[in-house]
Amino acid sequence: MRQLLRIMLAAVGILAIVAVAAVVYVTTFLDPEDFKPRLTAVVEKQTGLNLDLDGPINWSFYPRIGVSVETANAWLPAQDEEDTAFAAVERAEVSVAFAPLLRGEIAVDGLTLNGVRLNLKRNADGEGNWEPLLDRLVEQSEEAETVLAPASAGPNADAGSLAVVLSIASVDINEADIRFRDEQAEALWHVQELNISGSNVNPVRPFPLKAMFKLSKHNNLDAEALERVPDISSDIDLETRMRLGLAEQQFVLENTQLNTRTRFAAEGEPQQLDIAAAESVVRLGEQQLSISDGKLETSLRHPENWDGGLELALAFGMEGDWQEQTARLKDLQLTGPDKLRVNGHLNLSQLRDAPRYQGQLTAAPFTLRPWLSRAGVTLNTSSEAALSDVAMTSPIEGDLQEVMLPSLSLVVDDSTFTGELASRLDGSNIDFDIEGDELNLDRYLPRQEAEQQASLGLINAAVADDPAELLPQAWLASSSVNGNLSMESLELGGMVFSDALVELQGDQGQHQLSNFEADFYEGELTANGHIDASEDELQWALSPTIRKVQVAPLIETLSDGDESSPLRGRLNLSGDLTSRGNQRDTLLRHLNGDLEARLTEGAILETNVSQEMCELVAQLEGEESERDWSSDTAFDEFAATLQIRDGVVQSDDLLITVPGIDVQGEGNYDLTSQRFDTQANARLVDTADAACEVNPRLEALPLPLSCEGHISDERSEWCRFDRDAFQGAVVELIQEEAGGQVSEELEKRLGESLDDLDERLGEGSGDELREGLRRLFD
Repeated sequence: MRQLLRIMLAAVGILAIVAVAAVVYVTTFLDPEDFKPRLTAVVEKQTGLNLDLDGPINWSFYPRIGVSVETANAWLPAQDEEDTAFAAVERAEVSVAFAPLLRGEIAVDGLTLNGVRLNLKRNADGEGNWEPLLDRLVEQSEEAETVLAPASAGPNADAGSLAVVLSIASVDINEADIRFRDEQAEALWHVQELNISGSNVNPVRPFPLKAMFKLSKHNNLDAEALERVPDISSDIDLETRMRLGLAEQQFVLENTQLNTRTRFAAEGEPQQLDIAAAESVVRLGEQQLSISDGKLETSLRHPENWDGGLELALAFGMEGDWQEQTARLKDLQLTGPDKLRVNGHLNLSQLRDAPRYQGQLTAAPFTLRPWLSRAGVTLNTSSEAALSDVAMTSPIEGDLQEVMLPSLSLVVDDSTFTGELASRLDGSNIDFDIEGDELNLDRYLPRQEAEQQASLGLINAAVADDPAELLPQAWLASSSVNGNLSMESLELGGMVFSDALVELQGDQGQHQLSNFEADFYEGELTANGHIDASEDELQWALSPTIRKVQVAPLIETLSDGDESSPLRGRLNLSGDLTSRGNQRDTLLRHLNGDLEARLTEGAILETNVSQEMCELVAQLEGEESERDWSSDTAFDEFAATLQIRDGVVQSDDLLITVPGIDVQGEGNYDLTSQRFDTQANARLVDTADAACEVNPRLEALPLPLSCEGHISDERSEWCRFDRDAFQGAVVELIQEEAGGQVSEELEKRLGESLDDLDERLGEGSGDELREGLRRLFD
């Protein structure tokens, strides 16, 4: 045993002497500078690069055997040495393990690169300056394995005397800098402070790998020279385990975690984006990539619209083929706050040339309101529950400019829509063909104040002082909209439209409502119109037509059902309207046009004008009316021509035809101030269907009615008998009949009638009229 120990100690001593002798020999007789010509020749042969080793080559023997090179630069064959070097390194060091050398193997123990600089460029034609280098490496790949051994062993070594073992204890790349000047995209990319570290790098087992760097992008090729702030800047960290498959030309990343913090503006909030994957396989030969159990998580921030960060997560798997230009995203599941959950898959094609995608997406019911708020859209809907239950499913297809939903099924609260929808991603073009069951638009319109919910609430809402723009003029001026929307039931302003159809066409500011039609209160409503958004002010034109619409339920709807309708009948209306502006008050102030209105099969409700007139005539004749009267006034026709000039509705031919009575009048209504002023005269006529027998002398006697006030006033205060006009008409009639003289008998009979008028025209009216008659007939 003792002898064995002596032998071992002697062996160690001999090895130590050999090692010392080797170090003395190498440092004494071998000059590292002798390797420079050999190294530059090998690099030029294998890559075509012109290598300049400006710094020294040094040996190192402790704590490991190695060699280092300082200040190395490499130029592409097409470059001059006055140009910026394609690649450069401040210091490169390679060390090898001592024990494998004794077995005739080279095992790289460490690889360190400090201050690597790489300058990549792509010209306007899309050609990269690195492409010739890659082509050369592919051509020389078969000779690469025979080069390293002699280059490492020395100029006189046999190429087959040493074997290279790829097992590197540590790899460190520090403070690398990569610039990419893309003239085709007019962008400048810059990777700074790139640090890569790995340990136990080998081709058999997974080994840990870490990388950290800063990435920035300028959308101007001269931005760095002008010292401008990057348009995009990001801090990126990568941690994974890599398994190399050199024979199969593939590598596998296990348990990958990629973390990024990105700013899209100098003052913008940093956006967090993290990507994790259980396994990622890159097949270099086939140019394929597969990712399993991938997950993308993000924390997005917006200082104005969002309270805190927006947390989103996307789980996915992927299969990609770069040669075939295809990729498949499978098992997609996007989750987020407010019950957001979207599932589906996407197939991508033409990835390099013109990327396209198709697949299927399904969104489970979620609340849309907070998402619109995050997008900067302020909601003021009349229903606080509006947009709280939204879901959809559809195939999806498109490209980088357009998305299409060819078979959309969409649920919005209580409404269901089906059809086709296509839109450019920038919103400049929208095409649709949608069918729906029912839609209550009132739920989504702005909430009105309490005073606007009084009588005639819809009219009040329409003319309310609201400075908000009604339509996005800038978008309309540059976008196109083409589509059809049909609804079984559409509710707006409390009004119900059945089997409604809307057809729209528009492009570059010229937009047509080519057709709107609907069943409307047992009648029909149709319209067409035009909007011109190409000028400074929106120009509007509308041509509505109403046929046989029941006016009583329509009026009650317009008054929010607070009061019963004063009329019934079927309304017919048609005409043309124009206006300009993009706010309610502006549109009303500039409204112009002409409308023809006619009401048939109608009646004035809860008032019998015939009864009032006939009883008055009977009293004037000294008789009593013994007829049974209806509570309403049925009329044959109610017609008017409406002229609208700068927001004021005028008519001078108001006509109501009642059996035996004609009512004619004129008036106006100011849509802006909501004030009205109307005068009408009712006259008895002796016709076959007269309400009562009429003395021919009284056919010319008018019953004047004056209506004026504000639309918000009590309806009972709107209209009154025009006492002065009535009294003047009676005096004039009697004067004409009597020829300037009145008998005592006639005065007595008139006096009895006028006493009863006090209740109808106000106390004292009869006395004043009687006194005027006496003066007139004296």
